[in-house]
Amino acid sequence: MTLETPSPQWKDYELVDSGNGEKLERFGPWYLRRPEPKALWDKTLPPEQWQRLSHTWFRPGAGFAKAGKEDSGTWEMLRKMDQQWHIRYDGYAADGAEASGPAFRLRLGLTSFKHVGVFPEQAPNWEYIWRNTRELVTKSRAADGAAPVKVLNLFAYTGAASLAAKAAGADVTHLDSVRQVVTWARGNMENSGLDGIRWVVEDALKFARREARRGNVYQGIILDPPAYGHGPDGEKWKLDECLFDMLKEVSAILAPRDSFMVLNLYSNGFSATLGETVVRQAFHLPPASSATASQPVGLESGELALTDRSGKILPLSIFVRLRR
Repeated sequence: MTLETPSPQWKDYELVDSGNGEKLERFGPWYLRRPEPKALWDKTLPPEQWQRLSHTWFRPGAGFAKAGKEDSGTWEMLRKMDQQWHIRYDGYAADGAEASGPAFRLRLGLTSFKHVGVFPEQAPNWEYIWRNTRELVTKSRAADGAAPVKVLNLFAYTGAASLAAKAAGADVTHLDSVRQVVTWARGNMENSGLDGIRWVVEDALKFARREARRGNVYQGIILDPPAYGHGPDGEKWKLDECLFDMLKEVSAILAPRDSFMVLNLYSNGFSATLGETVVRQAFHLPPASSATASQPVGLESGELALTDRSGKILPLSIFVRLRR
């Protein structure tokens, strides 16, 4: 298991401080104060510095984070700031010759569920997606120059992972059950100078099952499912009950060779070991104890985290990545 954090070269984001159930973050020029149940320790900066730095403070409504759900709340404006703004995520130059990572722009905004349109700890996944997609695109072009590399992003939210795959040259299908966030993602594509992403508003499990029946396959599949959710037609999603079925469907539509999958999980009760085990079972892979280096399958798992200015590490999700 590994621990991964965003590159310190990413200048448009910073976790300033964390503790006492909150986090103070900088997105571009603006400082946001938000609840963070995993920040169980004391804050490092004094209260007056939090107050001085913060442009806005999210105050949760009653029932916030109860029963695994996030209730709505309100943003209390402390200093003047934009309601919507953009940040960049840039690929980093290798010897000044070419980008060595994805580059795109994201529009951010203050929502009633404390989210702002990006989960910064996901940056290592964006890098992984870009790197593996680019390798597959290069291999495909060398072989026949025609076969597209198809990447499917399920539970895709505002599309940073979709943009990473598109920037690497893939044919990308972006799926989310909420039309408004798909529209948000389309705007991010256009603001990043990219085009051609396929947009789908649908229940992820329904879509995967239909693709399996049709015999469609993808060279890359990305999943970032919520703990709870609803499809556009009222379909209910509960992670504990649906994840294994979802992964079995994904195993049927992921190409058997020259392919990758990224699974990200936020649920507090899920560990990297649990995530890896459920992937092994869904894909009929041997248990870790019997896996050998000679097998043509690479499986890795770990945690994605943010580090604040004082060095406190805030773990936020677990990932499992499959490459074959």
